[in-house]
Amino acid sequence: MPQFTISTDARLTIDDITDRVAEAVDDVAPGAGERVCTVFVEHTTAGVVVNEAESRLLGDVEAYLSQIVPNERWDHDAIDDNADAHLRTLFLGNSVQVPVVDGDLTLGSWQSVLLVECDGPRQRTVRVVV
Repeated sequence: MPQFTISTDARLTIDDITDRVAEAVDDVAPGAGERVCTVFVEHTTAGVVVNEAESRLLGDVEAYLSQIVPNERWDHDAIDDNADAHLRTLFLGNSVQVPVVDGDLTLGSWQSVLLVECDGPRQRTVRVVV
């Protein structure tokens, strides 16, 4: 099962991982008819979504996540001060599925696979299953 690691550089940030996912798909299923690709992040404080990777929109998403779950005192913070990150990823989810046709991801014109870091900077492992 292919996987890759990504280093995030801020507490709340979004990285376009579409090319890395496409490379992983090509490694396992080059030109292999119709399939489904699952992209899964192995962490409870990061999420994976499909959306547009336009920089202003990404900033809006970061602002939105900060608004819906403010970084205030939560009970879990007594353990490791990252409850807000756990709560934000509840809205995001830890995986997405993308159809694969003839070895290529079939994303829409403006769609990208995005890793949303909520507790960085960190090293994140992303698994790709086809």
